[in-house]
Amino acid sequence: MSNVPHDLQYTAAHEWIRREGNVLTIGITDFAQAQLGDVVFVELPDEGSEVMVGDSIAVVESVKAASDVYAPATGTIVEINEALIDSPELVNEDPYEDAWFFKIALTEEEETETFMDAESYQDQCSE
Repeated sequence: MSNVPHDLQYTAAHEWIRREGNVLTIGITDFAQAQLGDVVFVELPDEGSEVMVGDSIAVVESVKAASDVYAPATGTIVEINEALIDSPELVNEDPYEDAWFFKIALTEEEETETFMDAESYQDQCSE
């Protein structure tokens, strides 16, 4: 099984979430980057844009496929990881630290109830 840190939360769409107060830092999981293969391009949302839970707001392209990254919660994009624009390979090299995609200032607290813990996410990936 791929690396699944226990201090993060996860979505069914293979995004990880690190929460600090009402700010959610989002990236894709080790499982997701392994399925994609070598990442060659990342398209990020605009800072300041309003997003709704489930919106497709970023794209990851690899040598094998392109995949959408979804907003796990409603809020405002407060920061993007500009390092991914010039170095998309960071997604493969360090998906949980250097390769975060964007940060959302959360506005709908109840939406976080759908996030999975590491064990639940590992179970999903095993199915």
